[in-house]
Amino acid sequence: MKIGVIGLGLIGGSLAKALSAYTAHAVFGSDTNAQALTQALADGAIDGILDDAACAACDVLLVALYPGTAIRAVSERAGHICKGALVVDCCGTKGGVCAALEPIAKEKGFCFIGGHPMAGREKFGYDASNAELFRGASMILTPCEDVPAEDLARAQALFYELGFGRMCICTPAEHDRMIAYTSQLAHVVSSAYVQSPASLSHVGFSAGSFQDMTRVARLYEPMWTELFLNNAESLAMEIDGLVERLQAFSDAIRSGDRQGLFEMLHRGRVRKELLNEREKQR
Repeated sequence: MKIGVIGLGLIGGSLAKALSAYTAHAVFGSDTNAQALTQALADGAIDGILDDAACAACDVLLVALYPGTAIRAVSERAGHICKGALVVDCCGTKGGVCAALEPIAKEKGFCFIGGHPMAGREKFGYDASNAELFRGASMILTPCEDVPAEDLARAQALFYELGFGRMCICTPAEHDRMIAYTSQLAHVVSSAYVQSPASLSHVGFSAGSFQDMTRVARLYEPMWTELFLNNAESLAMEIDGLVERLQAFSDAIRSGDRQGLFEMLHRGRVRKELLNEREKQR
């Protein structure tokens, strides 16, 4: 197959490198960063530039851009996407992207499936990309109800080729609700935590817990600002719930409520053990 990758940052660059390393597909790429495009060609991550002619010949397009930019990129190329082609985005939110691109796909005769690779690093850009990034990771797909089964199967087969270990199929709304908790909230907490004045004196007083809590605070602000605002209601609800639970801990500690504190800690440990057991069963 001929596969186009739009956007050659961390995710798009890793997709291109994995395609080139582990499949026999021809890969074409585009990026507004001329240096990234030149380097991808030099590395052999892509076989050529994804211009209009190459786009029209592609069987699959993978769109690795921020939500708003992804919508514009597909909309602008819609007239050059061949009928029957498969288009999958890799945005961190799905509601707005799917709502905008599904009607365009139906009108132009190609298949659009929302996607989100659950893999990443605290670094960004093409230089941070790696063909092994998706090894064993989960790929979330959010097909609309009338996506043909064979197109969904085609998407799944391609992502398994790239090293993904699990497929999760859900609606865009389910995706955004869960990702607010599993990903976005963690980035908010890490950013808020590391901004304590005490962090500047942590050397010699910290170990694994501090590193775990602060790792994802090293984020790319333009991307995460857009993702947070695109999923504002779900994320705000998760933040409010966390604030409520943290306040309960603060109240118990300030008042010397030993039993209340013990019970909250116990509930947390039991929940984590339950999560571990469920993960082993899958």
